[in-house]
Amino acid sequence: MSLRALWLLRHDPGSGGAVLFSRRYPTVELRAEAFNGSTHVPVPPDSAFLKALLFELRLVDDHVFVEHRDTCTRINHSSVYSVRTEGGDLWPVLAFQKSGLIYACLPLVEETLEPRPPLLTVAGLSQGLALLLGIMDYISPSRKNEAEMSAKIGQLRTLLIQACPLGTPLNTNIRSLNSSFDDIQEMPTDENQPAWRSNTYKGKPQVNVCITEKVKCMLYDKRDVVDTWQVYGAVNCKCDIEGSAPNVTLTLNLPTNGPPLQDIVVHHCVTSVDPAMLMSSSAEPLDDSVYNGPYKFPFVPPSDSFNLCYYTSQVPVPPILGCYQLVEEGSQLKITVNLKLHESIRNSFEYCEARMPFFNRGPIAQFQYKVSYGQLDLSREKSLLVWVIGQKFPKSLEVSLTGTVSFGGAGKEHPTDYVCTGNTAYVKLYFRIPDFTLTGCYVDQHSVQIFVPGKPKFTASRELISSEYYIWNSKAPAPTVYKTLLD
Repeated sequence: MSLRALWLLRHDPGSGGAVLFSRRYPTVELRAEAFNGSTHVPVPPDSAFLKALLFELRLVDDHVFVEHRDTCTRINHSSVYSVRTEGGDLWPVLAFQKSGLIYACLPLVEETLEPRPPLLTVAGLSQGLALLLGIMDYISPSRKNEAEMSAKIGQLRTLLIQACPLGTPLNTNIRSLNSSFDDIQEMPTDENQPAWRSNTYKGKPQVNVCITEKVKCMLYDKRDVVDTWQVYGAVNCKCDIEGSAPNVTLTLNLPTNGPPLQDIVVHHCVTSVDPAMLMSSSAEPLDDSVYNGPYKFPFVPPSDSFNLCYYTSQVPVPPILGCYQLVEEGSQLKITVNLKLHESIRNSFEYCEARMPFFNRGPIAQFQYKVSYGQLDLSREKSLLVWVIGQKFPKSLEVSLTGTVSFGGAGKEHPTDYVCTGNTAYVKLYFRIPDFTLTGCYVDQHSVQIFVPGKPKFTASRELISSEYYIWNSKAPAPTVYKTLLD
């Protein structure tokens, strides 16, 4: 589980890109040469890698069709890329964008690269992703302050000595590390203390666990297009426990007939796991043989908050069903939105609203509407309608909105979009349901085992949050998502 190199890059559509930070690990590169043999591709210089990655991500020359990049036979369903360089195709490059920055790393593959091994067998991918997410969490708060961001980037090299010594990620929570060398020189007094426990807690033992599930959805209300949705979960833990290497066992449970957890990725502090838990993949159809719990995780917790595991799940229905129709009637647009909360969903929201943006048009000059529930607001920019449903659906669990919208003259200050042209449009839902998960996943506090003196205080919480929850206009073309075809 090592990395050959990692980068922090910036993409500017006007001036191109820049390498803000890079780190290479020569010892890991020597191992890569030994493992990969004749299929080994060297890491190119930073400038060449930047140019090649921007090209692969379609951030430059996106108007030009390039067969090896843009052919329909090469549709990328992950953040792992093959970057074409002078020395050959560099793989697997893990890269993603956030707020104008590109986070990338190159994990070590401990075998030949031809034929390419399955991604699940590349152990460094999950650790590389966790490290990049830790760097992003460390950098992101300073994105609007250039001086602060530059200072943080300047500290990265020191922090990575602690977080990723010799290319092996040990502590992916970058924000918890000290930017000076004082802590690096201090060796733990207890030889059993793992590297990820940077300090020892003193006080009353307590454990906090939060299960966060995010649901992504694309609804079309069309016979020839399949609606798609999926749940992504994370179990966050904060264990304030005395001792250099305390042992904790936490068990996730599902209700009867609950959808099984799939694509499980665990934190490196987990000491053992049932292999059957890791075998279930969302790329394969569900059957009765799929492991469905209980999911037991014994671990030695880090000092700070961390994500114990990530998972996905194929739930039978989305939490909110919807239909959106937008048609032109003369100089106006007629809109109709119907939403229905599924009866199995907890009808208690922290917030719930539907946003209807209008791209490539002028400001909303006039709109008349009728809502069966909640209230409709117009944004300050007059390009967005916000339907605030509130904290509960009515007893019928159904709400509707009808209305007409007319626009003024278009200006440069109004939003444009390359996808939402003509009548292609969407409603995007935003909601949070506390004390609820779509899978039903929960932590049984009676099954939590903590091997320390005294009775620790245990708290558990759950939440379901919308993420990329779209309802597309059924009266116009819409972008579609297809699952990978299985042989």
